[in-house]
Amino acid sequence: MRAIILMFDSLNRHMLAPYADTIVDAPNFARLASRAVTFENFYAGSMPCMPARREMHTGRYNFLHRSWGPLEPFDDSMPELLKNAGVHTHLASDHPHYWEDGGATYHPRYTTWEFFRGQEGDPWKGVVAPSANDGGAAGGDWRAGMKRQDLINRSYMPTEAEHSQTRTVDAGIHFIDTNHAADQWMLQIELFDPHEPFFTHDAYKAMYPHRYDGPEFDWPSYQKVTEPEDQVEHARYEYAALVSMCDKSLGRVLDAMDKHELWDDTLLLVNTDHGFLLGEHGWWAKSVQPWFNELVHLPMFLWDPRTAGRDTRRGALAQTIDIAPTMLRYFGLEPTPDMQGRDLAVVLEDDTQVREAALFGIHGGHVNVTDGKYVYMRASADPSNAPLEDFTLMPTHMRSRFAPRELAAWEPAEPFSFTKGLRTIKVDAPSLMNPWVHGTLLYDIEADPGQERPMEDDDVELRMLRLLAELMHASDAPRSQFERLGIPFDTPPTEEHLLVRRQAERAAAALEPLPPLAHFQADGAALETPILELLQDPQCRDVLGQHVPQLVATELVSISPQLTIYQLAKVIPLPVGTLELLAKELAPAPIS
Repeated sequence: MRAIILMFDSLNRHMLAPYADTIVDAPNFARLASRAVTFENFYAGSMPCMPARREMHTGRYNFLHRSWGPLEPFDDSMPELLKNAGVHTHLASDHPHYWEDGGATYHPRYTTWEFFRGQEGDPWKGVVAPSANDGGAAGGDWRAGMKRQDLINRSYMPTEAEHSQTRTVDAGIHFIDTNHAADQWMLQIELFDPHEPFFTHDAYKAMYPHRYDGPEFDWPSYQKVTEPEDQVEHARYEYAALVSMCDKSLGRVLDAMDKHELWDDTLLLVNTDHGFLLGEHGWWAKSVQPWFNELVHLPMFLWDPRTAGRDTRRGALAQTIDIAPTMLRYFGLEPTPDMQGRDLAVVLEDDTQVREAALFGIHGGHVNVTDGKYVYMRASADPSNAPLEDFTLMPTHMRSRFAPRELAAWEPAEPFSFTKGLRTIKVDAPSLMNPWVHGTLLYDIEADPGQERPMEDDDVELRMLRLLAELMHASDAPRSQFERLGIPFDTPPTEEHLLVRRQAERAAAALEPLPPLAHFQADGAALETPILELLQDPQCRDVLGQHVPQLVATELVSISPQLTIYQLAKVIPLPVGTLELLAKELAPAPIS
């Protein structure tokens, strides 16, 4: 028995030919679909990158208890369980988050592993002298340091052969060539691409000719789209070029399986963690907006010699949490009691439904549920988005340890059902986005797959809310999550707990496109004045207090000195009407 997992990052289902009419040239994905089973309703669970990988290891949701973080001491790890049972597990990856504080416990779970440097500002090559291009520092881009490092890293990958994606696949192919005659191994080839920045060489860019003479743009910010349409289109082509490179890498893996005749006894699973918005819904990227279908409805392909179903499609609702049980069962091991996922062999066999509904989300964001027809996105009940807590024994964030001030008031939490009897650290947690700003949303994704028309239907909302609450209880979600969302903990939700109609006006405002600065009075000059500067002037402060009281009532201790209202509105939606009033009423005010 052998298995290969080929995992991508930020791969968009709706841009692959097996799923949609697309601009992307990716013949090997079509070739894969002709051989494997294509999943029609495969969804993400915990997001983004490392939470998704924690699900792949543990087979259970984690976003209700923990923000981005490492594997915990009580976590079951599928690769480690296989390793301990005598299956050699090998990881080849260029995913830089494995080497940061928030991901450093994942790769040692494999028998062997190798890592290839250089993606997304990875602190790889040390060049001290400043470059001609500062990476965006002059424009106040918070990613300036990463962008500068990324430019340095790219200079060390002048050819496709030296690209970290290529070297990662080289390593995977080497493992296959070396071990194809051996038994009992699992290979995970994990590619950071097509995650941003969309770095490819000229041969792939040439596949997508188009007119564009704007600034270099292959690394969109996590914010509302305000760029002109030709720049948006350019970014889509840059992304498409990188997907075409990923398609070539997929083809190399398929060629290796053909060459060594592995199809009879080797499982192949091809997946991703989430998608990436390229202007859909007026947004770039992920995490700072609701988790729209483009981000969570994922491509997933599975060839399993136990069932040998080929060129077929399956509609059963499946998720990332199903990968660990599937891999364990394939090698003859039972999933652990804490795993919530299911072995997908039963789906391959006859499209058996393995769940009524699927939960997904990010820590502190909307908690979402879909039954395959409707998607319900539950926002917090009030603007505080509280209480919100982290439960952990590994106090690290994405790229840092928890600060002493964060741990100063920690309390021991009672054990959860999955913590092996251990009490965790309980601390108040910050959230990357406040779902209250976006409101609670309900969509019929069968009738409206693009999620362009939010619904208001009390009967449907109540049914989906009850499903949501049931899944949260089944996941042993803390009481604080129910309180944050305004859902009763001890009794089923009723009509009084519905939020769609109550939050509809705010939700509609958040979905409005953000106009360019030229739309506003005086080209939006007042909206480009730093907020801290505006707050120092009594007259301007009064205007802000009238229209955006949260900027006056909140002590903005962590705000960047250069943050403007317009920059804020790119990430935290403000009604366009409010921005128009601010541009008008702040314009004549003297700025001290």
